[in-house]
Amino acid sequence: MAETEPKHPENPPDAERLDRRDAREDRDLGFGAVVATSSQRRLLNRDGSFNVQRHGLGWRSTLSLYHSLLEMSWPRFILVALAAYLAANGLFALAYFLAGPDALRGMGAENAGELLLQGFLFSVHTLSTIGYGHIIPVSLAANLLMTIEAVVGLFGLALGTGLIFARFSRPRANIVFSRSAVIAPYRGGTAFQFRIVNARRSQLVDLEAKVLLSRRESKEKGRTKRRFHELELERRRVTFFPLSWTIVHPIDKESPLWGVTAQELADSDPEFLVLLTGMEETFSQMVHARTSYKADEIIWQARFANMFERPQPDAPLAIDVSRIHDVEPAA
Repeated sequence: MAETEPKHPENPPDAERLDRRDAREDRDLGFGAVVATSSQRRLLNRDGSFNVQRHGLGWRSTLSLYHSLLEMSWPRFILVALAAYLAANGLFALAYFLAGPDALRGMGAENAGELLLQGFLFSVHTLSTIGYGHIIPVSLAANLLMTIEAVVGLFGLALGTGLIFARFSRPRANIVFSRSAVIAPYRGGTAFQFRIVNARRSQLVDLEAKVLLSRRESKEKGRTKRRFHELELERRRVTFFPLSWTIVHPIDKESPLWGVTAQELADSDPEFLVLLTGMEETFSQMVHARTSYKADEIIWQARFANMFERPQPDAPLAIDVSRIHDVEPAA
């Protein structure tokens, strides 16, 4: 029986290692190959939202009223709640008006405008469960409408209370990112840097940073391909985050930025994707923050200005958060 020759890998170990590294660098991070090869816009907006749209799902699939009410700002939430409250009272006022001029008694309304106003005020009394008793339902239709509105009011009060509680109790990271990143001399070499600070009084612990570089490098079938590199950081995690943190990527021979000039970097349409993950101490829950930097948001040969205030005797260490965006020419 003939012996089979042992199979040897076609590529030496070093080549296999490079292939595996290239495969890791080509990861699209979930954006998809089409986005990686054809997208001309930034993948991640400065506020952390993704610059991707989905169509063809239908409004029922994409509508998420609860999620939208939780995510919107407080001023907008108050305006939406006020508009919904006025609209509900307006609809019930119209229903009382259509029930006839004798449906309600109390204000002595004589024309259509006064009837609508009477219906609106009675709706406010009923929907909010105040019930002053000055305006009362008389007809059967008005009493049925009042019963329905009372139930709607109870459900609305419960839903509103739940939404407000959820908005207050949901932990969120309020990380302020420096408006610009810098590439400047650092400890005898060069480094890519940006700065963050916690804008809330609550504390974050075990904060971890991940920075990835997305840029166009190779061409396939006449089209450039976007490749992704995870940048090695001088410090990837901090246990405590009471002050500011300057996140540093040293540009050494292992860095994809090694030997790259400002013009070469700009020509490759780069985007530095930043993801922060930490534990919110008050709620003991994981929170996230993300942003990105484009080529025009990177300042070369600059450094961040000092944020620390001059210490006073027996005074705690302090920083001036308003200076997080300040940069100065590198020495």
